[in-house]
Amino acid sequence: MQAGLILLCLAYVLSQFFRAFLAVLSPVLAEDIGAGADDLAFASGMWFLAFAALQLPVGWALDQIGPRRSAAVLLVLGGGGGALVFALASAPAHVSIAMFLIGIGCSPVLMASYYIFAREYPPARFATLAAVMLGVGSAGNLVASYPTALAVELVGWRATLAGLAVISASVAAGIWLTVKDPPRIISEQKGSVLDLLRLPVLWAIFPIMLVSYAPVAAIRGLWIGPYFSDVHGMDTSQIGLVTLVMGAAMILGTFAYGPLDRVLGTRKWLIWGGSMAVVVLLGVLILWPQAPVWAPIAMMAGIGFFGASFPVVIAHGRAFVPPHLVGRGVTLLNFFGIGGVGLMQFVSGRIHAQIARSADAAAPYVALFAFFAATLLIGCLIYLFSRDSLD
Repeated sequence: MQAGLILLCLAYVLSQFFRAFLAVLSPVLAEDIGAGADDLAFASGMWFLAFAALQLPVGWALDQIGPRRSAAVLLVLGGGGGALVFALASAPAHVSIAMFLIGIGCSPVLMASYYIFAREYPPARFATLAAVMLGVGSAGNLVASYPTALAVELVGWRATLAGLAVISASVAAGIWLTVKDPPRIISEQKGSVLDLLRLPVLWAIFPIMLVSYAPVAAIRGLWIGPYFSDVHGMDTSQIGLVTLVMGAAMILGTFAYGPLDRVLGTRKWLIWGGSMAVVVLLGVLILWPQAPVWAPIAMMAGIGFFGASFPVVIAHGRAFVPPHLVGRGVTLLNFFGIGGVGLMQFVSGRIHAQIARSADAAAPYVALFAFFAATLLIGCLIYLFSRDSLD
């Protein structure tokens, strides 16, 4: 199982890479196939939409089929196939189709790991194990920064994507060979996602799940590239370095969040405090649009660090899920988290398109940061009514 978890972690590295690499490719895709920031926002949204749409079927598959086949089959078909479609793209629409397929391929890998953690390890260790998986897997964020920019300069973006198709297929084969499915739970209790939605204790957690991951994922996954290109005149290599900084901050934040729920004796206030810190940092970007370049770099690194509460929110909700619905429970929570990013990417693309004609290059991005801050603040207010949990 250790070898299987390592392969699932490598698959999650790919998942993190694919949700973040468009920020670095934005200049070359604009030049080669005419894909503007709005086109890439739509393509990024398609990745998150496909990923989110598959969460409920994946939850059923984890409980009924097991993580081995669920992760391996989707990764080879969606991840490998989608990367190949991307490598052959000649128009922005092809990129959107490719990202939709890749989102399908990446949809089961993290939840397969979480399912194994929930079934094979003590409940009190779930948040830490989930954070470690997320933190190590977030190395994909680093690969999707300067290393990707360097690969594009050396071999071109098409060859880079073709190589990723081969890597995705290879990792899928490794998962098929090494992951062992936990024994199925034979329970007289029948249940479905509807049973989870009937639990009032989860109602205040779903909104924070919907909005807490969106700012960091949307900015790191796309908008950091166009922002520094349009407002600060950076090229692909410079954008790669900036995304490297934010990606590293996200990894540090993930590892920091992991054990803090046990150290502080609370999940609710840890999540709430981190989310409010992101609201404050977005506020600085809104109120200081003409800041020197070091300031937005520092703010985005802070957003990456404090916005890394995702595994703790999952752990908070999972604590209230019955054992026979663990697979569907964690995937339902993930549905809200990833679906929120997809929805906000679609909206953010429209916001950018409406204001991009402004003479002020920073204006579209100030509007985007305001949108992310407002939605996160609303989620934090609703989250105040949630019940704390520690296993």
